Amino acid sequence: MRVENGIATLHGTPEISVVLRRSGQARRLSLRVSGLDGRVTLTMPNTLHLREALEFLQERESWLRAAMTRLPEPCPVAIGADILLRGEILRITEGTGARIAVKGGQLLVPPDPSGTRTALRVETYLKASARAALVDASERYAAALGRPFSAITLRDTRSRWGSCTAQGRLMFSWRLIMAPPLVLDYVAAHEVAHLKHMDHSRVFWNCVARLMPDYQTHRDWLSNNGAVLHTYSFTSRPEADRG
Repeated sequence: MRVENGIATLHGTPEISVVLRRSGQARRLSLRVSGLDGRVTLTMPNTLHLREALEFLQERESWLRAAMTRLPEPCPVAIGADILLRGEILRITEGTGARIAVKGGQLLVPPDPSGTRTALRVETYLKASARAALVDASERYAAALGRPFSAITLRDTRSRWGSCTAQGRLMFSWRLIMAPPLVLDYVAAHEVAHLKHMDHSRVFWNCVARLMPDYQTHRDWLSNNGAVLHTYSFTSRPEADRG
């Protein structure tokens, strides 16, 4: 094992990088594998000696490798592959038009002789579709709540599906457009409710329930299936757009 710049690397096939994180709130060691992107984090109390944390990590290497084998496999976005859109599985197919279209269970994309632009085009289409859907849902729930938001931004976040600042700025993961429409609506209702309650108290959840009475069903879908949305890889181009 080697440790450098806050990262511990377990040798083997494959090598595993583990982020070492100290926390004033931690009372014990905690090893976590993210179901969203496979990132491994070892959280430790501030007072614990690093040597003890590394011994803990080595003792659990077998468990860690087993956990990582259960992670979903990446799904490259390319012609012939399937992709989720609004909860429906579509086959990415080369079309004849200049724009992406949905027809007959297919996501028709413009011809790409070089084979390098399909992923970028699909991602751009998903982002535009997500923005339209999230703006619409947020405006509906904000009007029902009587609390306007100041702006909406989209990102490819791994740790959360949305957020709300004290200034009323809403942020969402554009990958929500892959989920069923009511799941996207739930996340919009959740973040809009934060415009009134900046916590996760009982009062907050009551507010979410008023905006969307059956929110728990859609929250459960995201908990059970959300990791799948992050398996789609758009890296067939030099650098992924983080916007």
